[in-house]
Formats: sequence, C-alpha cells, structure tokens
Amino acid sequence: MERRHHRRRSFCFPVLFVVVAAAVFARSLVAADSTPADRYRDDGANAVRRGAFEEAVLSWTEAERLYGETGNSQARIDTLIDLARAYGSLGRYSEAFTTLERARQLAEDLADRDRIATVFASLGNISIATGRAGTAEAYLNQALRFAREIANRRLEASILLDRGNVCTLREQWAAARDAYHESIALARELDDHALLARALTNAGATARDSSEALRLLDEAAQQIAPLAASHEKAYGLISLAHAYSERRGDTTTREDLAIARACEHLNEAGALAETLGDPRAATYAWGNLGGLSERRGRYDEALELTRRAILAAQAVNAPEALYRWQWQSGRVLSAQGNVDGALSAYRLAVYTVESIRYEFLNRYGGVPRSSFRESAGPLFLETVDLLLRRARTVPESEASQYLGEARQVMELLQIADLRDYFRDDCVDAAQFRIARLDMVSPAAAVFYPIPLRDRTELLISIAGKLKSFSVAVGAEALAGQIGAFRKALEKRTTREFLVSGRILYDWLVRPFEDELSTAGVDTIVLVPHGPLRTIPLGALHDGRHFLIQRYAVAVTPGLDLTDPRPLQRQGGRVFLGGLSEAVGGFPPLKFVRDELEKVEALYRGTLLLNSQFSIPRIQEELAERRFTVVHFASHAEFRADVTHSFVLTFDGKLSMDRLQRIVRPFQFRENGLELITLSACETAAGDDRAALGLAGVAVKAGAKSALATLWYVDDEASSLLVVEFYRQLRDPSISKAVALQRAQWKLLDDPRYRHPGYWSPYLLINNWL
Repeated sequence: MERRHHRRRSFCFPVLFVVVAAAVFARSLVAADSTPADRYRDDGANAVRRGAFEEAVLSWTEAERLYGETGNSQARIDTLIDLARAYGSLGRYSEAFTTLERARQLAEDLADRDRIATVFASLGNISIATGRAGTAEAYLNQALRFAREIANRRLEASILLDRGNVCTLREQWAAARDAYHESIALARELDDHALLARALTNAGATARDSSEALRLLDEAAQQIAPLAASHEKAYGLISLAHAYSERRGDTTTREDLAIARACEHLNEAGALAETLGDPRAATYAWGNLGGLSERRGRYDEALELTRRAILAAQAVNAPEALYRWQWQSGRVLSAQGNVDGALSAYRLAVYTVESIRYEFLNRYGGVPRSSFRESAGPLFLETVDLLLRRARTVPESEASQYLGEARQVMELLQIADLRDYFRDDCVDAAQFRIARLDMVSPAAAVFYPIPLRDRTELLISIAGKLKSFSVAVGAEALAGQIGAFRKALEKRTTREFLVSGRILYDWLVRPFEDELSTAGVDTIVLVPHGPLRTIPLGALHDGRHFLIQRYAVAVTPGLDLTDPRPLQRQGGRVFLGGLSEAVGGFPPLKFVRDELEKVEALYRGTLLLNSQFSIPRIQEELAERRFTVVHFASHAEFRADVTHSFVLTFDGKLSMDRLQRIVRPFQFRENGLELITLSACETAAGDDRAALGLAGVAVKAGAKSALATLWYVDDEASSLLVVEFYRQLRDPSISKAVALQRAQWKLLDDPRYRHPGYWSPYLLINNWL
C-alpha cells in the first residue's frame, strides 16, 4: 500500500499545531491575593484561549516586566516561556528564540532544572517549526534528560511527542512511530486528554497501515471531545481533520469515510472558532473545508467557504493563510470558467506572497527542500498559465499586456526561488539595479521556457516585444528528456547526446527560429526554470549544427537581477587564484598553473597559487586592491543546500556566504566587480537547485557576470577555453557572451574536444554585454 505523507496543496494548517505539538499555555492565575502581574498573565492566558495571540503578547510582556520588578523570577520564567510560544504561534520565530534564551539564562541562574527542561523543550518545539531538525533534536535530548532526572512525566510525554515530530520532519517513519507511541503511553497514564489527542493525531498521520491510522485518529477524536472550548481545541480538530484528509486507503469506501470525518471535524472547529470569536482558527477551519469541497468538485460550496476563510484571515491579519485561500478561490473560479475572476484572485495571492517573502525566508531557512517551492512556487506557475491562456483569447493589441504580466510573474518566481536558495538579502540588494536590459541589447532574445503540467510555453522577448509559443509537451516529459540529455553530454565517448539534443531543439528552439532570423538576433539569453537549469542550451542540435554555432548563449536567473551596464575594459585589474596540487582529498589540476599564468600575461593582475591561495590571503588581497575580475581556478561544488556549496582553497572550503562577505565591499565602489570566474566547478546531475546556486553565483558575489561550469571539465580543455575567453574579451567590439561563444568554437574545431561534454558546460551568467 502506498504511503502518503506529503501535504496536499488544498490543505493548509498552522505549523505549531500540526507539525509541532500544540503548546500548553499558562492557566488562570487569578486569586484573592493576585498581583497586577498575575492579572496580566491571566489576561494573556484568556486571550490565547480565543486565539488572540497579539493580545497575549501585550499582556505577557507587561506581566514579565512586573515580575522582574518584584523579583518573582520563577513566574517571570514561566511568563517568558508562554510569551515565546505566543510569538511562535504568530510566526515570529526570531522573537520566540530571543525570549526563550532570556528564560534559559534566568532558569540556569536559579539552577531550576524543571524550568530549564521546559525552556529546552520549547526551544526544540520552535526549532521544529522552523525546519531545523538537527537543532531541535539537540534541544529535545537535553530537555528529555532533565525531565527524566526530575521525574516530570508530563513534560517527558510532550518531549517524546516533539521527538516524533523531528523524525517526521526527517521522514524517519519507524522512529517517529516509536516516539509517538511512547508519548501516547505516558499520556494515558497521566489521563491528559489534550496531550493524548495530539500524540494520537500525529501517530495516525504517520501510520503506514490505513486501518491502524483510522483507529488512532478515531481515538484522538474521542479524546478531543471532552476538552473545554478553546483555541487549542479548535486547532486540535483542524489537525485531526488534516490527518483524516491525508489518509487514502485501498478502498473508495475507506477514503470517503476519512474525508467525511475530516469535514465533520472542520465544521466543528469552524463553529467553535466563531463561538470563541477566534478568526485565526476560523480561517483554517473554513479554508480547509473549502479545499475539501474543491477536491470533490463542489465548486459553489468551495467558493463560499473559501470566501469566509478570506474574511477571517483579513480580520486577524494572517497573510500566511490569506494567500492560500486567495489561491484556492482562483482555482475554483477557473474551474467554473470565470477566467477574469480567477485572474483577480491569483493576482491577489501573488501580491500577498510577495508581502511575506521574508517570512518564507526566515521560517523555512533550515528545511532541506525548498519550502517556498513546495508551498507557493506552483501559485506563480498557475498564474502564468492562466495569463498565457488569456492572452490567446484576446486581440493582439491586448495580448501584450497579459504576456508582459506573465513575464513579470516569472521574474518574481525566479527571484523568490533564488532568495529561497541563498536564504539572505543578496537578491534584494541586486534588485536595486533593475533595468530593461532587453531594450539595452536589441540583438539579444530573452527566452523564458515555462514548463507547465500539460504543455511548455516559450515566452520570447526581442527588443522589448514579447511573443509566446506553445508546445504540447508537459513538464514531466520535458524533465525526462532534459535528464537524458544531461547524462548523454557527460558521456564524452559517444554521440548519444544527438538524440535528446535534437528532440529538445525541436521543442524549445525551432518554434521561434524564424523570429530570431528576422530580427537579426545574435545572442539568446536563457532565463531557465526547474530542470532547464541543469543543461547548456548551446549544446542543442538542429540536425546539422549546435545552437552555439549560430548564437551566443547566456544564462540569467532573472532579467530584473541583471546590471545593464556593459563591461568596463579599460583600467581593470584581475585577481587570479587557484590550486594545481591535490588538496583535501581532491585531485590535482595540472593545467591550472598554465591557465593562470596565461591569463595574467593578458591582464594586469595578482596571482596566488597553491599554498598562497588561502582564505586569509584571498581576503587580504581583495580588501586592499580594486580588482574588477576575480578568477578562481580550483575545485568548486554547488549543491542543493547552499551551506554545502564552496570553492576549494589551500586551507579549506570557501563557502558562498564567506565569499559574499569578502567581495561585498566591491558593490560600493564606482567600478565594481565585473566578472567572477570559477573554472573547475560542478553541480550534481539533475539537481536543479544546485544549478540554481550556480546561476545565482554572480548575484551572490555582487558581480555583474560570472563564468562557471555545470560539470567538471577536462583540465587541459578547460584551460584552453578559459584562456581563449579572456583573449577574446580584450576585443571591445564583442560582448562577453560572444567572447565565450568564440572560445567554445575553438574547442569545437579541435578534434580532441569536439564533443559538447568538453565545451558546452561553460555558462556566461547574468550580464552578457
């Protein structure tokens, strides 16, 4: 039986109450001799019960201040823990961590092991919500050790539940099951209905067997039923409904039963939320119920429920839920044939996502796979799909507006994907240089291939004029052919690449060949998305010639990230560094010395080789001199996780973050960094996120352009091509893209290196002028 652990796009839920066990907030403290601080703390607890976390933050902040003034350290610690959980429920994770660190310091000053354990458990809980499984595990292990030493069984049960959530985050299903069942056993002994319900729900959500899953979820429903009306109960019902909705057994009857129970619990959660005056819970209840109606084709019902969810999200200012319901309403309206209404909804959803882009960056910074890509990426592609479909139904005079909007949405998607990869603000800094580069370079065609579910759209901009072409090849078939092409290119002893190379040429280039010829285009600038990042466009073959034999080719992660100024060829200085010796388990690059010395002979520069090529020396040289070109001839790797991408130096690995810090001052100079070259780098075959990092290296380094390779190239061939590129670059009449094209021609003319596996992986990235 197939295991289903992925999240359906139609179901949205708050992270802390599903992926992470729900927090247990402070109970009422009001008594006859209560202090003002006690009353503020009680106000916060009451606010949480109705989902008013903003109010809780205000009340608990004041309570913590008053407890500090009166010297009630234990109550102050407890209030800080509750305050951090409220921040977490609002998605304000940085503030949650800071608050918990304050609580940790106070608890350690008191040597209060009970509260130290609770703080560690809370730190683990928040770490799960931000996707940092390793950090979460470390905190939870410390918390569990303390909890067992002091025999706090309730805390132990809660920590075990969170440990199961860490295993779930890592897709370690057997370990997750064991942790959940340990938590269940303890919760039963304690007769803690709320804790038991959460453990049963998560165990049911991850159970392999459908019968076992439904049994666990049914018992979770029994445990939730007697709980007092509260925000926590409403979210428990939403989590339970999500777990039911994800269960798809081996019979239609069982699946229908699971969906029916999910709808029942969402209806109950929605009614409870409205009784409590809790729009935060209401938006998730009605929105997810609308998603289930959409799944079953009940579009009128889905639209009504989704609109209720939108109103609730707006009332509580919850954009992380709002964009999903706007997107959902767009899908429903599109299914109903209301294209204009659907476009309006999609536009609103894209706008909302853009408004919370930093939340995506901060919340999901530690998740191995791109959460933005999974959570919001399809929204942008669906918006583009709808815009392009609409463009074909209106007069040509109106179509350009929709095509222009489609291109802008693709630019937003490219920028968001790159921002998500690098996890910092380097992309936003680069956007300050936005210009219409396709107008600056009228002989270049800017090419956006857009893989969609049922077709591939080719959006072409020539001298600022947009045209689109549609090919009846869906994203899945295109990705398969791209994978075959990449593998064939790396087999340098065969001509297998011709089969897939010709197919891809027919799909991706032939539809607009006449447009290129008529316009006198000499350069194609590719803005790739997804798997298209993993292959060199220049190696496509029309049956007689490679594409590079007719056009220079450049790549950019986004036209809006490309500095429009041409290369400054006068007065430049070149920094050259590299390794010819074996270092750190990497093989020697015997031709690096020759490469660097020949480039140095062409340009004034500084050369660091082997032991001189160390991180401190690199930093020292780049800080003291005004280089316009930085050339690294050393092993470099780009991986799906940016923290594992590096340039190899004699004394270690230079990370992308460290590289950015070293060259950042160049961005503030009048003559900044024109070009960064990595002449021996590679990306994992078929890994488009690794290739995304390569495509973004110029943006990360703050350079106008980059020259790099998709895979490791023969050392001697690499040296020949790179030196020829720099020699051609001295000609002021040609662009950098044409300089690379001519260097590739040189290898094509050499019988030893005619195979595209040698010359094609070189990419000119970003500014091609």
